[in-house]
Amino acid sequence: RGHALDARADGPVLLALALMGPAQPQAEALVRKYLEGKPQAEVRMAYARALLDGQRYAEATDQVRIVTAEKPDHEDAWLIQGTLELQDNQRDAAEKSILRYVELAQSRKGGNTADVGRGLAQAYLSLAQIAEQRKDFAQAEKWLSKITSAEDLIRAQSRRAGILARQGKVDDARKLIRGLPERSPADARSKLTAEVQLLRDLKLYKAAYDVLAEHNRRNPDDFDLIYDQATLAEKLGNTTEMERLLRQIMADKPDYHHAYNALGYSFAERNIRLSEARQLILKALEYAPGDPFITDSLGWVEFRSGNKPEALRILQGAFKLRPDAEIAAHLGEVLWSMGQRERALVIWREGVQLNADNETLLATLKRLRVKL
Repeated sequence: RGHALDARADGPVLLALALMGPAQPQAEALVRKYLEGKPQAEVRMAYARALLDGQRYAEATDQVRIVTAEKPDHEDAWLIQGTLELQDNQRDAAEKSILRYVELAQSRKGGNTADVGRGLAQAYLSLAQIAEQRKDFAQAEKWLSKITSAEDLIRAQSRRAGILARQGKVDDARKLIRGLPERSPADARSKLTAEVQLLRDLKLYKAAYDVLAEHNRRNPDDFDLIYDQATLAEKLGNTTEMERLLRQIMADKPDYHHAYNALGYSFAERNIRLSEARQLILKALEYAPGDPFITDSLGWVEFRSGNKPEALRILQGAFKLRPDAEIAAHLGEVLWSMGQRERALVIWREGVQLNADNETLLATLKRLRVKL
């Protein structure tokens, strides 16, 4: 009613943004109608953040790009745009967007300096990541050296550790992370997750598993890290331990949808217990409806079960919602098995552009003896 009285008023739209979700589809419809005019940039940015919360990354990118085009001095829009571009492996575009943010943030007079400091730290970390991916370790170190805030020290040192590790100095990298000060229990946990991620990136799965197992023995309610331990158990080929850990999570925290999805997908990937796999994944979707990665798992179960048309429908929807290399691997294989080989090659090439190092995609191409 408020929107009907004044279609250009921000208040009703901001409330609609707060109400956005599957239970209130009319709320987003109202927002999108408002955005057809010439809205305040902050309202469009609020919508973009809501889309990000819903993991609707492609749509969020579209909204942010409208802001940077219409209001090129909007700092946050450039930072979010660059972050999303980096997530999609568009390194050159990401670098340009983030550097534009840095230029604007550094020239700002007054304002919330704490927000500027956090934003710049995020920008420098992203720029260091881009330099590291290009193997320009000296430039990566230069970006990291600009980070001075204590809050971002762990992230900066974690990136430095990654650079050391890629130069063959794994022990030095682990010491760098472990030597960070701990001002709170949260700092200790951040250090541990940084070390585990470092080891995972280096494919040192046993070492990463051991670090997590020791932590989880002392912290049996840290479900995120128990989940990480389960995924590492699978990497090590210990699917029995993986299942035990995931079922432990389901028993202790029944709404932890990642556990249902992981176990269901594991069954589908191994082509076993497919009926149970489907039920587990459908349970995950009850807690996270529309999640493209869980939807991908459901499509993979249907493919393994021989329901190729349904698998194709589901996977096409998942890939449209979230273009991702792993979803591309599955969608391409379904198309390939149905004789639609040209379409499969197009999807796989798109997947390689998204992430040329994705293990599932590379394994699929190798198994099917496909050269792009």
